[in-house]
Amino acid sequence: MTQPRRDANSEFRGGTRSAGMLGEINRASLSMLASTGILDSEVCARLAAAMQEIDTRMASAQASPDAAAAAASSDYLDYEQRLEALAGPEASLLHLGRSRQDIAATISRMNLRLDALSAHRLLLEARGEFVALAARHVHTPVPTFTHGMQAQPTTFAHYLLAFADAFGRQLLRIERAYDTINRCPLGAAAVTTSSFPVDRALLADLLGFDGLIENAYDANHIGSVDSCLELAAAMAGCAVQISQFAQDLHAICSAARPWISLEGASLVGRSSLMPQKRNPAALEQLRAQSALLLSESQAPYYLAHNVRTGMFDYRAYDPLARRRQEDLFRLLTQVVQGLRVDAHAARLEIDGEFSTLTELADRLYQIGKVPFRAGHEFSSNLAELARREGATLKDFGQPRIASLYMETYAKPFPLSERECAECFDADLMIARRRGRGGPQAEEVNRMLNASRADLGARADWQRAQAQRIESASARLQHR
Repeated sequence: MTQPRRDANSEFRGGTRSAGMLGEINRASLSMLASTGILDSEVCARLAAAMQEIDTRMASAQASPDAAAAAASSDYLDYEQRLEALAGPEASLLHLGRSRQDIAATISRMNLRLDALSAHRLLLEARGEFVALAARHVHTPVPTFTHGMQAQPTTFAHYLLAFADAFGRQLLRIERAYDTINRCPLGAAAVTTSSFPVDRALLADLLGFDGLIENAYDANHIGSVDSCLELAAAMAGCAVQISQFAQDLHAICSAARPWISLEGASLVGRSSLMPQKRNPAALEQLRAQSALLLSESQAPYYLAHNVRTGMFDYRAYDPLARRRQEDLFRLLTQVVQGLRVDAHAARLEIDGEFSTLTELADRLYQIGKVPFRAGHEFSSNLAELARREGATLKDFGQPRIASLYMETYAKPFPLSERECAECFDADLMIARRRGRGGPQAEEVNRMLNASRADLGARADWQRAQAQRIESASARLQHR
């Protein structure tokens, strides 16, 4: 997952992306040095020409893996050697007012913000699939479970929108983490800035940051930790919720007659021995990859825990595995796209486990003013009797239920045959829900519209941040 940097004094990670970021930092630094008059225009012009030549050579090196690897260092001292070979001793003037430490902190934040935007985009796509699938199942009753046992019927749309809302909160957490990450440490130098009149605000603007990590000590040695922790916490939260979703589906798929299945050869594996057996491979991968992401999200905490500020430990590694979270979110999207619901099997499971009896207890009060606890106890005893006899509530019928009620309370049963039958109808029970956020069609449709609007807002945020970075990079190319 992560690789140590080349030596104990280097604080820079390799890779063409980070090397490219070093190039942007150098262009921003040169522009600032010219703008503030720290360097005269003639020197700046020579350095700019040499930097352009380095960029050209790096671009051509991409055709050769060996040459690309050699050019992909993001250690400034490597870059300075190449610059000096082209521009002479004046090359070192590019480094006025800064340190490898604030450069490293800036590269780290530039990487983290791209990682955050990538995670946001892919999780947003997955959330969109939850909402799209929910729209197709507004009227599909399915069982819910508490303590691992069937509880009450709801709709599949209601269930899916619960996860859509949860992932919406994770998107907001990523956005908040991005706001923390997208603050520029460049110009802080090693610890106390420098005696040069460095324009840190200009550096931040040139690199597409929203502002500064103001305190120079904080910029390199404290903020470099907590900004990473925020994104790690968001990724850990995503991992937990995705694993819960995977476990829910896995439990349903393992039933003798599952009402959920996965469609697609890439999502389901065939047993190598048992011809009838279909293994929900994608769900197992969702769970496993979620566990791995959750464990990897702890790395930034452990690297920085009980370590003095300014030490090598927490600045020496790339603690978050970008590929893990991206692959996990893509797999989540594929799983939701591949879900198929057998509405008839779902209804049989609901009817076979008496999960509408809450409605009977409620209606006993609403129609007959039977105290809730008495109605609850009668309904509970009715379920126990039906289980012993291997019957459904519809098998009992209103006459027998009325007789049992008379035996228990010496009072007439207050529900008519029609009213009693309605208590055992999952569709009617769902339709009678009145609370905000319930599974009734009016509320589900309201929540669907709210989710669609929020998807649009989150997509707008995503595009705005990506465009700001791209625009800043394009401006640097022409300065």
